[in-house]
Amino acid sequence: MSAMMQQELNQFLNDKKHRVSTVSVKRVAIYARVSTTEQAEEGYSIDEQERVLREWCKKQGYQVHDVYADRGISGKSIRNRPALKQLIEDANKRLFDIVLVWKTNRLARNVLDVLKIHEVFDRNHISFRSFTENHETETSNGRMQFQMLAVIAEFERNAISENVKMGMLARARQGKWNGGRVLGYDLEDISSPGDRRKHTRLVINEKEAKTVKRIFELYIAGNGYKAVANCVNKEGHVGKRGKPFSISTIKTILENPVYVGMIRYDVRRNWTDKRRGDINPNPVLQKGEHEPIISQLDWGKAQQILKERSNKPNRVHGGTFPFTGVMKCPQCGAGMVVMRTVNKLKDGTRKTLEYYACGAWKNQGTSVCRSNTIRADKAESYIFGRLQALATNKQLIKEVADRVNGKRSNQDEPLQQKQQALLKELEQAKRKKNKAMELYEEDIITKVDLQQRHIQVNEQIEQLELRLQPIKLQLQSLKVHTIDEATIQEVMANFQKAFKKAMTQEQQKHLVTLIIKDITLNDKREVDSIQIQFNNTVLEYLTEQGADRSSADDLSAPFLVLIAI
Repeated sequence: MSAMMQQELNQFLNDKKHRVSTVSVKRVAIYARVSTTEQAEEGYSIDEQERVLREWCKKQGYQVHDVYADRGISGKSIRNRPALKQLIEDANKRLFDIVLVWKTNRLARNVLDVLKIHEVFDRNHISFRSFTENHETETSNGRMQFQMLAVIAEFERNAISENVKMGMLARARQGKWNGGRVLGYDLEDISSPGDRRKHTRLVINEKEAKTVKRIFELYIAGNGYKAVANCVNKEGHVGKRGKPFSISTIKTILENPVYVGMIRYDVRRNWTDKRRGDINPNPVLQKGEHEPIISQLDWGKAQQILKERSNKPNRVHGGTFPFTGVMKCPQCGAGMVVMRTVNKLKDGTRKTLEYYACGAWKNQGTSVCRSNTIRADKAESYIFGRLQALATNKQLIKEVADRVNGKRSNQDEPLQQKQQALLKELEQAKRKKNKAMELYEEDIITKVDLQQRHIQVNEQIEQLELRLQPIKLQLQSLKVHTIDEATIQEVMANFQKAFKKAMTQEQQKHLVTLIIKDITLNDKREVDSIQIQFNNTVLEYLTEQGADRSSADDLSAPFLVLIAI
């Protein structure tokens, strides 16, 4: 062999040796994550994870490419984890050969997320290693271990989540507070030594409570959300974070039963996945341990107004005339809204005429309905005239009284039937419990069997009692109270007086929707009928003894009486 050939052979062997040496040094990407709770409760320090994993790489002769760390972030989802996103991006560039974690659940707790991440690694010929679980994904056995551990990690997360939710539901049913900060109250820490989670209770903040009372006061007086927000902001009131009030904040406060001493919990289910899309029709609603800020009477008044206004879209409620929304289109049934036309007279002057027109036509055009207009001044004059006549027509008043009292006395029959059926089930469940005790005393069943049967029966009894509670409240609210003719006459007369004294258009609107349910028109675009409603809220507002008449049925459903014109 010539000297030149020998030299080329030696160079080839040296190059090959260098390449083998270079390839044998594995590049490792270390991923570390810890949530705030885990670090506080279990000592999962990111720095400690990094130290141990670097030491392992050194012993194996591996090179640490980089450390990807997500601090204080939950492993529930891979979203909002910047370090993990960067890790996946670098994996697609094949910047390392191995991904090393302290434990599989550091990567993700959701099985689908774990498998998706591993698919990225596998596609780029990158191995995955878990330090504490001592497995790798280069072999079929390692991949099986990895997938099983991912399933176990998700199971653990779901089990923890379910246990936490069960505990919070139990606290809510006991009237305990599970939420965060709320205007009007301070949070007092009542945690016991050894508690894994912080427990708090509500204590009234006197300054903030005045703000809450003012909001309810303004709303009950007939002001809308925007008017209430403007007023409290001008008066210098601020929210919990020191910011001015918005319309949505005012609405949230008015709908929150915490201010009347109640605990409401589990309103929205599957919050993480569905956000606001999964409303629980039967959330926990329990009398709380905290003091109320708003009286039951004022709460009832506010909820009645909320209910009246919630049935009509904002565009229908819009307008400056009292019967917008209450007056119905004779063709499609939509609420009527105000429209204006300008006519030019012979002398050159212009005259503005105002009408009630179909809201569906005004918002969506002739494809859905016609205008079906009626002159606003004529319609209002006619309606107020008929309402005034009701206060003086004895025959009509007698007819109204008979229909109100007759309807109210018959409304509780379905509820009573349902209550009796549930009471029967409850009695049967209690008999089962007693029977189990008898079997145990006669040595027919063991103590373990007795305990299991008692657990099952107690759960059944608890569910039946929970179902009975709202029915009892509804029956209580439907106690028969006769409304005499003098009261009806007083209501109608006071309505006229209150309407004339109302300072704002919103207050006038509130009075109209308080007593009038619907006004219908006929095909000739004339007022056809007025639907009057009588309930405790009407009596409270429009009789001198209203507060004395009210009882536990402040929130009773309205009683509708149709008066044909």
